[in-house]
Amino acid sequence: MGNLAGEAESGGLKIDFDTHLRLEFRGARVTTDAGLLAVRELDEVLGLTEMAGAMIRDGRTGRNIRHQMTGLLRQSVYARLAGYEDVNDHERLFHDPAMRAVIGRKALERNAASPQTVSRFETEILASDENIAVLSSINHAWVGKAMRVTGAKKIILDMDSSESPVHGDQEGSAYNGHFCSRCYHPLFVFNQAGDCEGATLRPGNVHSAEGWRDLLEPIVDRYKHTGKKLYFRADAAFASPDMYEYLEESQVLYAMRIKANSQLYDHVEHLMTRPVGRPSAKPKVLYHDFLYRAGSWDRTRRVIAKIEWHAGELFPRIGFIVTNLSRAAKNVVRFYNQRGRCENWIKEGKYALSWTRLSCTRYACNQVRLTLFVLAYNLGNFLRRLALPKNISHWSLSSVQLKLIKIGAKVINHSRRTVFQMAEVAVPGALFAEVLARIRSLATAPT
Repeated sequence: MGNLAGEAESGGLKIDFDTHLRLEFRGARVTTDAGLLAVRELDEVLGLTEMAGAMIRDGRTGRNIRHQMTGLLRQSVYARLAGYEDVNDHERLFHDPAMRAVIGRKALERNAASPQTVSRFETEILASDENIAVLSSINHAWVGKAMRVTGAKKIILDMDSSESPVHGDQEGSAYNGHFCSRCYHPLFVFNQAGDCEGATLRPGNVHSAEGWRDLLEPIVDRYKHTGKKLYFRADAAFASPDMYEYLEESQVLYAMRIKANSQLYDHVEHLMTRPVGRPSAKPKVLYHDFLYRAGSWDRTRRVIAKIEWHAGELFPRIGFIVTNLSRAAKNVVRFYNQRGRCENWIKEGKYALSWTRLSCTRYACNQVRLTLFVLAYNLGNFLRRLALPKNISHWSLSSVQLKLIKIGAKVINHSRRTVFQMAEVAVPGALFAEVLARIRSLATAPT
């Protein structure tokens, strides 16, 4: 370390390898999350957290309440979107000028909520039975607003389960033989735009389809009055007579993989003979559709079979899909295969936001944490699909977080305004201005 004698003169520390450099420790004047200002602008245009804050039941009765529900919700959700998944991270965030700015002017003039206040908000206020239900309603309302802005003519719903490993004695966690870990086993529903329509926490040892109706039915009911066509996709774990009957009664078009059995193989036996001649490098794919009724079904249904012959493999790969779609067999398979995007969206939630970090002891608190992560995910996805210009619209949620949200800025306070001097690295000023312009244009869209 250089001579400290110059510190009083220059206001910084010298280092010997380059005397032109100075080190200054002014953390309160610098932020690494200035991109949250764009998120806050989108939030304001769509009226998301303002509406959500009014829905949360506040049981506090004291006269000295400094932090309102809207501000606390913003702090919890925005922190997760910026990559701060633990309450302990708020030890630094409640001094951060960007976090203070997005919460509101009062927070900018003093501090955001402390880690203790955020912890009480998440584990006491939100963990009540009433507010857990309210959080689900908030997510439904947010996605509904975003989809109205999008103007989609149809809604495609994908359902899948996932693993959230635990490393302690969390209530409700259990060993899962499929994942070979002690975990929770949450269930998710996404739409075609990548928005998470709903999520529910479940014990680690339940079946993949456990509780599907409680999660799916409110989502379907919400879209029924819109007059839009509804579609549903899921893998073989969700294929059951109850599911088929519910979707048919609700006039939902579906495509679901079903497990193979000897009767299904009988229908494609004529296609299971290896093609004559040298096999090509490209797989030979055949499609076949037929009517089939299992013993537990109440009616005959259409089944699509896909048979793939691969070079170097003795037997074909065969998959079956049950559907009420009338389109050609090949198109049904293509439609079903797009379900794989749902798995990618779950991975984005895992790796960009760490929504598997469910570290509270109580089950209800972990349900709250999961829902807050889902709200943060959706807010980031709204930003990605509604505000990003075409040349960067392909960014993943991780890229949005690292390149757009994680923008360093120097903060200068004047008597009438606060200025964020943004660093131009991955996102130059012109591109950021275009993002803001696209957000403001949403103000005229129907919500």
